[in-house]
Amino acid sequence: MLKTAKIYGINGPVIYLKGNTGFRMSEMVYVGEQKLVGEVIALDKDMTTVQVYEETTGLRPGEEVIASGSPVSVTLAPGILNNIFDGIERPLEDIAESSGGAFITRGVSVDSLDRTKKWKTHITVKQGDYLHAGDIIAEVPETHAITHKCMVPPEVEGTVLVTVADGEYTIDEPLVRLELPNGQEKELTMTQHWPIRTPRPTHHRFPASVPLVTGQRIIDTMFPIAKGGTAAIPGGFGTGKTMTQHQIAKWADADIIIYIGCGERGNEMTQVLEEFSELTDPRTGKPLMDRTTLIANTSNMPVAAREASIYTGLTLAEYYRDMGYDVAIMADSTSRWAEALRELSGRLEEMPAEEGFPAYLASRLSAFYERAGMMHNLNGTDGSVTIIGAVSPQGGDFSEPVTQNTKRFVRCFWGLDKSLAYARHFPAIHWLTSYSEYLNDLSHWYQDNVSPKFVDYRNRLMALLNQESSLLEIVKLIGSDVLPDDQKLVLEIARVIRLGFLQQNAFHPDDTCVSMEKQFLMMDTILYLYKQARTLVTMGHPMSVLKSENIFDRVIAIKYDVPNDRPEMFAQYHRDIDAFYQHVLEKNA
Repeated sequence: MLKTAKIYGINGPVIYLKGNTGFRMSEMVYVGEQKLVGEVIALDKDMTTVQVYEETTGLRPGEEVIASGSPVSVTLAPGILNNIFDGIERPLEDIAESSGGAFITRGVSVDSLDRTKKWKTHITVKQGDYLHAGDIIAEVPETHAITHKCMVPPEVEGTVLVTVADGEYTIDEPLVRLELPNGQEKELTMTQHWPIRTPRPTHHRFPASVPLVTGQRIIDTMFPIAKGGTAAIPGGFGTGKTMTQHQIAKWADADIIIYIGCGERGNEMTQVLEEFSELTDPRTGKPLMDRTTLIANTSNMPVAAREASIYTGLTLAEYYRDMGYDVAIMADSTSRWAEALRELSGRLEEMPAEEGFPAYLASRLSAFYERAGMMHNLNGTDGSVTIIGAVSPQGGDFSEPVTQNTKRFVRCFWGLDKSLAYARHFPAIHWLTSYSEYLNDLSHWYQDNVSPKFVDYRNRLMALLNQESSLLEIVKLIGSDVLPDDQKLVLEIARVIRLGFLQQNAFHPDDTCVSMEKQFLMMDTILYLYKQARTLVTMGHPMSVLKSENIFDRVIAIKYDVPNDRPEMFAQYHRDIDAFYQHVLEKNA
């Protein structure tokens, strides 16, 4: 018998039920005549507090609230990929059909996944096998790019009594019947249900050792992120947070992308949905949506659902990680999520902390980012969840609470700079405010897979950029003409690094994604030019002569002139630098 209670008070998305309702903490409930979805967030003997994931306009005291008997959960089965959900895993296309218009009506009850579609299924176990939690019982080609692996739910194990033959089945049809250790029998389907606020279990966590290669030079070379790592992209309005996440989503060597649009503008989410639908997967040539799931929760949707959308996306990511896939989550943006926490906290009359955010903001952020990691799964496979969260500090102020607390829990910080964005320098990640703590962890990978010199070259480029920053302070005061030629050379080489290496054109066929080999050879060429030019300056040749040779601009243009699949062309640039060196010597002999 399901428990029920009557609404006593309503405060925006928060409703109060008087008396001892018998509801449980974090239980999902259905509110009012329209059966709006809600969650129990506070309990005491006199009052139960529920947050509602839909608009509460029109609700009145006395309406009935029905307990579901289970926590807020997501349905896990084939059909998640190439789909667009709202914050509590309801497919937006199905909602639009049932609503009969452009606007989503309240109380819509649709299945999270298609329960009538038949999936081509290959059973991977046989009668007599003893299965443990996480073991794979069937494989389903979910899309062209991804094979869905149906698993034994966590905390279930037993001996296979019966299996079905290979064929086509819906997500609810039994595939395997187990005899449990207690003698009872249990039927397994393709479907699992998992509470969104509970991390899925794993065997153990690996330390960071493999980079998530994104094809973006300033990320891969300067501030890399590991598979299973965490990164924040903070930046003010118009600095390119969303575009940077799009580039990573398209080109990163992750198997699956979960894009969470959390409280973003509706037109921006529309653009994401349209662009992702049109993008071609560089791996397969098929649509990128074949390995992507979008969770759309725009700024005009109820704040409680915005708060839940982050956990919904995380749980879907952990499910695919358990199959042995590398998953990347793009959370855009965690600031809107924190604002939802602040609004709910205010409605609950909790004591506010800094800038009105709740005192538990830091613990909620840490719980979110802690669910990332490279894991050894229960079934013996290895998978990872990488979290890349955009932060939208008001006015671009990085000292506000969400940015500062995020910095405590992420090991990679890509600070976007509005002056770079206004100068059309994209990605607008500033090399002086950004950092990555993964560089040392990944150095062995770079040595083994790219070059033993890779990390050294990267550090030398950073040293030149830091020198440029110091020299520019002097230039502001007294002008560049009074600098000695060796310092003028540092400014010129730093310009080559900024324009030729750090700046990247997302719309150029060769520059939009760059292989690690080309990134290394570009660094090698820039540093070789610096070495030869510095030798000439040491010998007394003025910078005005060196700059007249046009070699610096030729090296800047490498990113466009050398295709990714023609690394042998870099040898010609070394010959050109040597020719420049000889020409300056002969000209000034």
